[in-house]
Amino acid sequence: MSDLPADEGTSSTGLALVTLVVRDYDEAIAWFTKCLRFTLLEDTPLGDGKRWVRIANPGNGAALLLAKAAGTAQIAAIGNQTGGRVGFFLTVTDFGEMFSHMQRNGVVFEGEPRSEPYGQVIVFQDLYGNRWDLLGPMPNADTRH
Repeated sequence: MSDLPADEGTSSTGLALVTLVVRDYDEAIAWFTKCLRFTLLEDTPLGDGKRWVRIANPGNGAALLLAKAAGTAQIAAIGNQTGGRVGFFLTVTDFGEMFSHMQRNGVVFEGEPRSEPYGQVIVFQDLYGNRWDLLGPMPNADTRH
């Protein structure tokens, strides 16, 4: 028997937003929508130059909350929010097509695509230098599961 009250554990939880500190809202929106094909979900003015800006990869989980840096500590974190590690992961169903699209749009890649047990992967940088993995299924992998 569980020690949880009867109503606990029945609600659904999930990661909804991850904050990405940016230099400028509009340049970040333009880059993510053009280069990564993200969708602008919301852009609400909050006053004093602040905005609530949510973007997401269509059909995939959590959204990014773009937060304009304020103060020296936040400005210093732009482009290094995860201490130089890959901190963001973009999954796609057609790796080759998305890789080509990103190349055409000037995205900076580190190395060449490689195959790992979990699929195809390549590290890329966003417009500020944060490191991401582009992840896709292995070529000819059965993706119907």
